[in-house]
Amino acid sequence: MPPERVDMGGYTLIENAPLANRNTLRVDARATLLAEIRDAAKLPELLDFPAVRHSRLLVLGEGSNMLFTGDFDGTVLAMETRGVQVESDGDSARIAVAAGERWDDFVRWTLGQGYAGLENLILIPGTVGAAPIQNIGAYGCEVAEFVESVEAWDTRERRVVTLDHATCAFAYRDSLFKHEPGRYVVTAVRFVLPRSRPLRTDYAGIDEELARMGVDKPAPFHVAEAVVRLRTRKLPDPAVIGNAGSFFKNPIVDTALADALKREHPGLAAWSQPDGRCKVSAAWMIEAAGFKGFREGDAGISNRHALVLVNHGHATGPQLWALAQQVMHGVHGKFGVQLEPEPVVIGER
Repeated sequence: MPPERVDMGGYTLIENAPLANRNTLRVDARATLLAEIRDAAKLPELLDFPAVRHSRLLVLGEGSNMLFTGDFDGTVLAMETRGVQVESDGDSARIAVAAGERWDDFVRWTLGQGYAGLENLILIPGTVGAAPIQNIGAYGCEVAEFVESVEAWDTRERRVVTLDHATCAFAYRDSLFKHEPGRYVVTAVRFVLPRSRPLRTDYAGIDEELARMGVDKPAPFHVAEAVVRLRTRKLPDPAVIGNAGSFFKNPIVDTALADALKREHPGLAAWSQPDGRCKVSAAWMIEAAGFKGFREGDAGISNRHALVLVNHGHATGPQLWALAQQVMHGVHGKFGVQLEPEPVVIGER
């Protein structure tokens, strides 16, 4: 029998809830309690339940940035809130978006409304509320550039807080929220988007794709189409094969190490960083270490993109994590560079 669902008005509670359809790696795991939240104003009531107040909390959007290596002994909060509010002055807009909105839907909405900025971040799975936590990025852009503030329920102070851009402490695939896990439940994100801005087309083949499209004077929607074409060709679709997108971060290393690696491996891509260090291509190193397309049972590395860990069918969380560790050890042994996972690993590590 399916788990019993209890509608509490604004949220639904499910005990011993299955999570296989709530994470894009399709890992079979369960949560002691799952709360599907449709009204953020009900969060204080939900979090005041003794069974919830004294348990571990995990906020789950679409599960596109998580690897479960076991069941979650605690309460999973699935944000399913909706809503977009716009304040426009003509040249730009301040846009408040509920945490449960789908990220890709929101990006496409902004393009349809004539706003610029998020075009390079199209087709990233997940929810709006998850975007600032991970500081999602792709094709040379990061969401942090456009986040004015984040509204959240502070479980420590038991009140709604508004965290401005500086307080969010954004960094490469990082933020305040990752350093204080469980403290903040993001309920909304406020963006500032212009009508016009210089386009970022000089990264990872966008200019070449625009040329193939016959576009010589691109608008934001042209860049978005180019990114969709690139991502569709390079990255496997989670609806077809379980994956969490890029599983490994591009490591940032000291310039001396980057220079030494470039001398020994001229094909290794590297990008200078504002702090003087260099970001080097994890995908290139993984492929050079022989892991692109590698497979053990149903756990594998995509043959389309070396950054992507895939579930070919029935791989368990521990099996996927074991393969990820094997890749990290292999790259470190060959290049002396330590890779880090992008997704949050929930359970044994």
